[in-house]
Amino acid sequence: MQRGKKPEEIKYVRGMFARISCRYDLMNRLMTFGRDMAWRRIIISMANTSKGGKLLDVGTGTGEIAFEALKTDPAMRVTGVDFILEMIKTAQKKERSEQIGWCLGDALRLPFPDATFDAVTSGFLIRNVPDVRPAFREQVRVVKPGGRVVCLDTSPAPRNISWPFAIFHLKILMPLIGLIITWEKEAYKYLSSSTINFIEPDAVSEIMKGEGLEKIGLRRLMFGNIAIHWGTRPFHDSTIR
Repeated sequence: MQRGKKPEEIKYVRGMFARISCRYDLMNRLMTFGRDMAWRRIIISMANTSKGGKLLDVGTGTGEIAFEALKTDPAMRVTGVDFILEMIKTAQKKERSEQIGWCLGDALRLPFPDATFDAVTSGFLIRNVPDVRPAFREQVRVVKPGGRVVCLDTSPAPRNISWPFAIFHLKILMPLIGLIITWEKEAYKYLSSSTINFIEPDAVSEIMKGEGLEKIGLRRLMFGNIAIHWGTRPFHDSTIR
């Protein structure tokens, strides 16, 4: 099981993402060979909200999932929350940003009432939070019974034929591209190590189940280094544990 992050690690992560915020989208395109755009479409599809529904994107960063939700359904009421102001400021410079509610907040203490949203999404958040369980617990708390929680994140590469390529991508290519594009080689070394040392996707699914979700699903992509998880808050779950 992944240990919780120490205060100095949390401070480092906050500072790192603040420094790379203006180049974050470009780095995502390069590191994923442009596949991150397709992954966001999958996330919104898996969120399965009705037209005009309410969606919360936790750890929204530069708002790419939030904007994808608007592309899918212009009537959707989208809120993006992140604990890094620089990321939100970058998001607010984008077209249609005024249609999204932006909020500075902590993924472990979401500033919303119980059962507020029809779906909750996150992208590349969970492996960076201090503790995975309370992060999912909060997402379950704020989603309505019957609503979905959908999570996209990196994961340790499976030990199969693609493993050498995945390790090369993580240990060599990511830090090199990070150095060239952002001059932040150490930041992308951290992102690489946080992927390699993160818990396995099956363990993430078990945590989601343990925090009250049902109908758990998992899809692995890109050499197995990307995992999309989803689960539904039961209709009978009318109280928060």
